[in-house]
Amino acid sequence: MTQAPKKKRVTRVGTVVRAERLTPHLVRVVLGGEGLAGFGAGEFTDHYVKLQLPPAGAPYGAPFDVEAVQAQQPQEWWPVTRTYTVRAWDADAGELTVDFVVHGDQGVAGPWAAAAQPGDRVQLAGPGGAYAPSAAADWHLLAGDDSALPAIAAALPRLPQGAAAHVFVEVEGPADEQDLPGVTWVHRGAHPVGSALTAAVLATELPGGVPHVFVHGEAGFVRELRRAVRARWDVPRELLSVSGYWRTGRTEEGWRADKPAWNAAVEADEAALAV
Repeated sequence: MTQAPKKKRVTRVGTVVRAERLTPHLVRVVLGGEGLAGFGAGEFTDHYVKLQLPPAGAPYGAPFDVEAVQAQQPQEWWPVTRTYTVRAWDADAGELTVDFVVHGDQGVAGPWAAAAQPGDRVQLAGPGGAYAPSAAADWHLLAGDDSALPAIAAALPRLPQGAAAHVFVEVEGPADEQDLPGVTWVHRGAHPVGSALTAAVLATELPGGVPHVFVHGEAGFVRELRRAVRARWDVPRELLSVSGYWRTGRTEEGWRADKPAWNAAVEADEAALAV
């Protein structure tokens, strides 16, 4: 049987309009330019893009064909893909806002964002996405670490008018908080990512009824909190948005390789709850 040719991901090129450091560990980059025409975000509040970033000093720049680069350049010059949430898309201005968690020179995308200057160009694919707050839920629970903060912030103004919402965000410390209404800020300090957040959510008295739940961030705590939420409130799967954005000690490439096993473990949790 002949396989259908693999569909090529549509890529675009955005140009840095401005960049600013919002908190010690968060840099906001606003992209614009003709390359973003028809971008089309807006249906979901967890829209994301996949940035295609050449290594520093690479002999090429955006726009580029990934397959051509891989065929013509040694592997150390191949671009890497990093996934980031769309903080905002202004269709009228043609501006795409992306917030980056930055820890010095660690990683690839963080250092790029910290050094971004107007006129810099970046190649990206997207948007993807799947979640927006449901008007059918009795109340809403949103919880995540720094990596989920842009999606949670984007969801807040989309909550149904008058809806009860409990929102928890874990950041390193007080300096990393933002001016967002209704958010309970949890400070990580020296604790493992997500441990303080999980404890805060489970220690809070939450209402009865069926919630719409959004739990995203580091894979370890996300799975733990998902199990607890499903057991405590019996949330229907269609009202449960859960994703391990990243995993401690793994690059995005490593986490992509681990993800099938993580998904299988989550399904095993689901089966155990059904017993």
